[in-house]
Amino acid sequence: MKVMLTIVLNKTSCFDTLLHEFTQHNIYGATIFESTGMAHALYQEDEISFTTAFRMFLNPEREKSKIIFLVTDEDRIPAISKVVNDVTGGLDKPDTGIMFAVPVSYVEGLKF
Repeated sequence: MKVMLTIVLNKTSCFDTLLHEFTQHNIYGATIFESTGMAHALYQEDEISFTTAFRMFLNPEREKSKIIFLVTDEDRIPAISKVVNDVTGGLDKPDTGIMFAVPVSYVEGLKF
């Protein structure tokens, strides 16, 4: 089955290394967007709580995240997950990112 694997990478310092490692493991065809998290968007509008403001103070350099979309075969998820976790130090760490997959019922324009 084909899936769309989505990686929201908050730890953007790993981004270039992650893309390099993807190519080393024959992982291609990703589409990348820059994104802004909800806390940062609220901070821009001065509608945040003290806790959110404090988090922004502690980590001001992370204004943007990267969203990586990748349509792939479901059986490649473990290999891709390993690369992502090796490069980031683990998505289980705070403020690193998240990864999830959803089934894709139709794909046109990609070769697998």
